[in-house]
Amino acid sequence: MLIPHDTRIALDIVVDLVNTAPERAGSPEVDELGDVSSLYTFVKKYNISDVGELGEHDLNAVLEVRSRFEEVFAAPDARTAAELINRLVTSAGTTPQLTDHDGYDWHVHYFAPGASVAEHLAADCGMALAFMIVAGEQERLRRCEAPGCGRAFVDLSRNRSRRYCDSRTCGNRLHVAAYRARRREAAG
Repeated sequence: MLIPHDTRIALDIVVDLVNTAPERAGSPEVDELGDVSSLYTFVKKYNISDVGELGEHDLNAVLEVRSRFEEVFAAPDARTAAELINRLVTSAGTTPQLTDHDGYDWHVHYFAPGASVAEHLAADCGMALAFMIVAGEQERLRRCEAPGCGRAFVDLSRNRSRRYCDSRTCGNRLHVAAYRARRREAAG
């Protein structure tokens, strides 16, 4: 599956944003976007451009967008996902435009000039999710199957076989547990 660079970045942002939610951050009490400072850190991490000064209103709007992205990952089918994405992208007031900034080749920004950070995320990331639906790849929007994890990820493996958010942590932990269980069983 060929995914353009800007779409891949937007998918990474969606996954990271969804995984900041308290139930995904490892503790039900911890929200990795719990304050405006955390939002600034998130914006800086992904070099999200043209967002200006951020405040509580921006934080609350981003948390709402995050909640809507979570619904897309939980959607039971492509039609439901498409309806959710359509509402999200429409609410962002998309204005597609070609740009080549910050050393990146030509790509499309879907957010309007002067858009808030929430509108920026809803438009660009919503369109990245839309491309997954259009490509018939909604099943690649997954949650980790490791018990107690549930982190979001996009399965970009060739044969759509990825089951864990990270093979070095969740995947390895389960494989080691299965190995030890087999050894105990063999030992009798």
